[in-house]
Amino acid sequence: MPEEFIKGRGAQINTPNRFDKLQLVQEHVEGIDEALVLKRETQFTRVFPKTILNKVDSEDLYDAWSLNPYQGCEHGCIYCYARTTHEFLGYSAGLDFESKIMVKMNAASLLEKAISAPKYIVKPIMLSGNTDCYQPIEKKLGLTRRILETLLKHRHPVSLITKNVLLLRDLDILTEMARLNLVHVNVSITSLDEELRQKMEPRTATNKRRVELVRELSDNQIPVNVMIAPIIPSLNDHEIPEIMQTVAEAGALSAGYTFVRLNGAIGDIFTDWIYKAYPDRAEKVLNQIKEAHGGSLEDNRPGLRMRGEGKIADSIRDLFIISKKKYFAEKYMPPFDMTIFRGKINMQLSLF
Repeated sequence: MPEEFIKGRGAQINTPNRFDKLQLVQEHVEGIDEALVLKRETQFTRVFPKTILNKVDSEDLYDAWSLNPYQGCEHGCIYCYARTTHEFLGYSAGLDFESKIMVKMNAASLLEKAISAPKYIVKPIMLSGNTDCYQPIEKKLGLTRRILETLLKHRHPVSLITKNVLLLRDLDILTEMARLNLVHVNVSITSLDEELRQKMEPRTATNKRRVELVRELSDNQIPVNVMIAPIIPSLNDHEIPEIMQTVAEAGALSAGYTFVRLNGAIGDIFTDWIYKAYPDRAEKVLNQIKEAHGGSLEDNRPGLRMRGEGKIADSIRDLFIISKKKYFAEKYMPPFDMTIFRGKINMQLSLF
């Protein structure tokens, strides 16, 4: 690894914010401008938004709500599609995204207000569709646990995704929600190669612990889907069959995947990282990603952006389909029960 590689972080640089008209630049190597010095410790800012639910409006996803108690994510996954959202806050999509975290302190109370509204329409909530709701700071703050308590009280369905075994802290709530067919847990396992995991997802749980997470959830009758996402050619694409066999044996009921796409500043961040982390194959990886996205690292085409196209994308899709037929035959995620939802009116009537 090059000497300049920052251990414990995914991004190695701060890219310019696309909304800024002016940019700070370093004129001299000795650098006396404090604003240009990269602060590597994580900073947390408490915020109090006015709303918490976002309507999922995408042709590639099912109709749902999205809820994110945190903005920014300390896990530092190099490929994370959510990085560019940090630019709306005035930060960089690079190191800032994983070191400047917004904490929505009133998330649970906002959720309570939203789902108690008379005109609220119940549909699954994705927790979190943007950044991991079980990132390290959650252990101290417990925002996600309070959200789950609110959802259970109202018998509201939720689908959550994480890379962190901290989720087991809330096993009591999740077990009860699973009994009522109100929860789907998605565990993200991008690789079983621990060296790759440490470079690509530096502050996440180990691969071994994530497989154990799948097993423990399954043993408690909590339905688990494993997301092998994203698939990056010449990095983890060859692992698809092994990952699917491993998680199927651990009790997972389903698996899914997406093909990597690097929109906006993420392209520059990933390019810098791949040359530092894997200089021997950097050109190959980048060219294969471009081949699957019409010659570009980014892709905004509905239906294609999450799967890619061309020979490389097709071979990955075929390998996934064959593996799923082999290891997940006759397995499926149970449907949500949205008939038992209790809004404000239902809660009031239950008092009589």
